[in-house]
Amino acid sequence: MFWNKEEKQKDADAKGAPVEKKTCEFKAEIGEMLDLVINSLYSKKEIFLRELVSNASDAIDRAKYAALTDKTVAAENPEWRIDLVADRKKKTLTVSDNGMGMSAADMENCLGVIASSGTKAFAEALKKKGGKNLPELIGQFGVGFYAAFMVADSVTVVSRKRDGSAPAQWTSTGAGGYTVGPAEKDSYGTDVILHMRDGQDGYLDEWRAKDLVKTYSDFIAYPIRFGADGERPKDGVQPLNTMKAIWRRPKNEVKPEEYEEFYKHFTHDYDAPLKTVHFSGEGAVEFKALVFIPRTAGMEIYMPQTKRGLSLYVRNVFIGDDFEMLLPDWLRFLKGVVDSSDLPLNVSREMLQDDATIRKIKQAVTGKVLSTLEEMRDKDPAGYASFFSTFGRLLKEGARADWENGERLKKLLLFPSAKTEQGKTISLADYVKAMPQGQKEIYYLTADRIEDARSAPQIEAALKAGCDVLLFVDPVDEWLVETMREYDGKKLVDAASSGVSFGDEAAQEAGKKAAEAAEAGLKPLIDAMRGQLKDSVKDVKVSTRLAGSPCCLVKDPDAISPSMARMMRAMKQEVPESKRTLEIDAAHPLVKKIAAMEGADRADAIEMLYCQALVAEGSPLPDPARFGKLLTALMMK
Repeated sequence: MFWNKEEKQKDADAKGAPVEKKTCEFKAEIGEMLDLVINSLYSKKEIFLRELVSNASDAIDRAKYAALTDKTVAAENPEWRIDLVADRKKKTLTVSDNGMGMSAADMENCLGVIASSGTKAFAEALKKKGGKNLPELIGQFGVGFYAAFMVADSVTVVSRKRDGSAPAQWTSTGAGGYTVGPAEKDSYGTDVILHMRDGQDGYLDEWRAKDLVKTYSDFIAYPIRFGADGERPKDGVQPLNTMKAIWRRPKNEVKPEEYEEFYKHFTHDYDAPLKTVHFSGEGAVEFKALVFIPRTAGMEIYMPQTKRGLSLYVRNVFIGDDFEMLLPDWLRFLKGVVDSSDLPLNVSREMLQDDATIRKIKQAVTGKVLSTLEEMRDKDPAGYASFFSTFGRLLKEGARADWENGERLKKLLLFPSAKTEQGKTISLADYVKAMPQGQKEIYYLTADRIEDARSAPQIEAALKAGCDVLLFVDPVDEWLVETMREYDGKKLVDAASSGVSFGDEAAQEAGKKAAEAAEAGLKPLIDAMRGQLKDSVKDVKVSTRLAGSPCCLVKDPDAISPSMARMMRAMKQEVPESKRTLEIDAAHPLVKKIAAMEGADRADAIEMLYCQALVAEGSPLPDPARFGKLLTALMMK
């Protein structure tokens, strides 16, 4: 299970020499380190099994590597396996492998010196010798073995090394020291025997072992088997792990049905993924990533207290699934795996250290996903539209907050518009392409409902002039437009803002002159409306934007929209006071008729005209009962 440099072995431990029993003290720093490992280093006791299984896997890797040059090991050609053997009567759990094994000297040098693991020494020795195609080894920190003492009051290691060394045994209670002596063992490999502490015998249940293996070691390349009642598993028993780390296989060797099978196993989703992104990072940082875009959104992506990122593996060993630093927050809907030996984990493997390696992986994964979405948008518009209807809100979140990728995200956004068919959307790029000659700005309108936006009087003149209007009806659009002020050099302008006019410059100028002339002719009515509605509106003007409706309300360019105001009220937030301007169509028959009225009738009509403007945009009426009485009286007439 461990390995150490040959020059550290003593002559007395030469191949075949008998092992003398002796008791040794841990080196001075070991006692403190053991206390740290047992009580502070790991946040979950269950991690012990992951660490021991990882060590067992390393030991088999070393034996397989040795077989390339050692004919004795190659001739044996065993069926590599890792066995978990539970014995409730003895209260022991044994983690057994048939890998490289250890000699007595290895035990002293590796188990008696923390952070001097055989795995690390093995890798360093091979690198010094110029070794190529090195096996990827998991236990680089040298402390994983000691996690066993979190659940065991004593640990016994029995091992026989594949070099002719005599079998040896190492025993310790995790405090004070350890004993190394001779042992009896017919087969090569290592048995780590944990004498479980009181209250920790739940780890002896098969279902518990299976659950931990599925969680942490499901993709270890060797079968992990379970035996109960102190008996080793029989041949042919079903392994606890799947051993299918398909992200490590070349992409062209994995079939679509294999990706789907893995996705369903990995995520417990009934549906196949919408898109699979399988790639490797090479160069300064090497990693493998298998990322899936789901078809449906889980509720957890809208729950800020739920922390989920890509699942992190280090050479097939599960480290965690909440490493948010590997993804920007707006990509939290992704499912998948990142596996890299370059990731800077802390010594317990449970935390990532924030450094350039993580940022490079994050940039690579983000860039690859964006490229995939861009390809979907261009080659499969219907499929992309379906994706955006599910996850578009998160892309909008990214377009607002992610300055590094903001421009690419803008090009991925889709919105309904006044000219698109019901249920269809348009991109900003397509909107710009369709702009009529003379239009210099991108128009939008915010509303609570798509129906209100499509029938809004504020956009009538825009449509008459051939201009389309983007309809921002998603609540997040209100925040998005605060930062997305332009696209392709063209400003985004609220069609419901005062001072906005549509069409080419000549048409706009003509409209303004006509409005000024009409306003002069309607001066008595406009003065009356200004006086009557002074507490409700900022001003009353003749409109250049209406082409069918008698009136509408428009806001100042920097004021919040009515839909934003309604949202803030619903959230019990204070809404800044901001009166709007009531615009009327001087040519509309209703306006002309009100202009001819006098006294109370005209006052009632003015009040109803203002209420009509509120109803048209979906805003609440100041006095619904009063409006009902006026409407009843009008209908009676």
